[in-house]
Amino acid sequence: MSTTRVSLKPTPGFCFKTTALQPALLHVTPAVSAGPNALEPRTAAIPVPLNRKVFINIAWDSQVPPPPEGNEEAIQSAMHGQDDENLNPDAWFVPVIVSEPREDSDKSGNPSLVFDCVYHTSIKSRTLRDPAFKIFVQELALQRIEAQTSLVLSRQISTPNIASKGKLLPRTVLIPSSIRTPATPPQRPLIEELPSANSKPESSTKGILKKTAATPVTSTPNTTKADPTWRWSKNPNGSLEITITIPSLTRASIPSTILEIEPRRISITVPGRAEPSLDIDLSVSDAEMVATSGAAPDGGLMLKRERALDVDGASAEWRVAEGVLVVVA
Repeated sequence: MSTTRVSLKPTPGFCFKTTALQPALLHVTPAVSAGPNALEPRTAAIPVPLNRKVFINIAWDSQVPPPPEGNEEAIQSAMHGQDDENLNPDAWFVPVIVSEPREDSDKSGNPSLVFDCVYHTSIKSRTLRDPAFKIFVQELALQRIEAQTSLVLSRQISTPNIASKGKLLPRTVLIPSSIRTPATPPQRPLIEELPSANSKPESSTKGILKKTAATPVTSTPNTTKADPTWRWSKNPNGSLEITITIPSLTRASIPSTILEIEPRRISITVPGRAEPSLDIDLSVSDAEMVATSGAAPDGGLMLKRERALDVDGASAEWRVAEGVLVVVA
């Protein structure tokens, strides 16, 4: 794939922070100056303990590839995670450049990590005026960092009152000369940051991820068709509504069906099964959630951003004719 070297001078947008959900060891190649006496860059190791604070700077630069042209329907499909770019070559997506991690400290002096995620300036205005699109941009940043590193990041985030954590430095990146190549299967373009002017590009490429969601969302488990599926929405009064579709639901099966509701978890066990048929655990990492609950990243990630479920005020309604159980909490 042909690439073009581009120099960036990112403009700060906003900053949000999260935490590492499991220990990790990051291998980083720091940038060094080029010259006749320059040394070859050496990879450094950054240990990341559990709950290490991670700051993510969202920034803008006109040299980053912009999203392709797309109507509102295509954009909404992308935001809801309904259009798989690996299957649809015309799926709408947003390129993002992710920096190497750097060490810093929070306002209390505790160690922390910082990443810069740089987007094309064309999405800035919508990010500022559309809360759902802002969440979409944040989720893209989180997924891209996780794909580029060994980190697993919490989706319980907060927004400090700063434009960026630390100074955004100029950087040089390699971007594909063509966003899409029609003669090849649909793939996301590689965007690589060059850690130094004399370093060699990585042999393995990293694609751009897009999957995320906005409410209301449908989540389809990666299990058999006989397993329950679920979707959720937020009611005008602030309550969270989870609709669980249960195949072959009958009135006779209701007394034997077990529903458990916790502040960050809902599970349901239907007759004839020893283990829960559906387990929505909002306290685990994204990877664990997909593996254990069967929930696709689109539905689970957005629900995880909401408040804890109101267990004491929760209600459940069986709608046998529709084959669903509606939980409001």
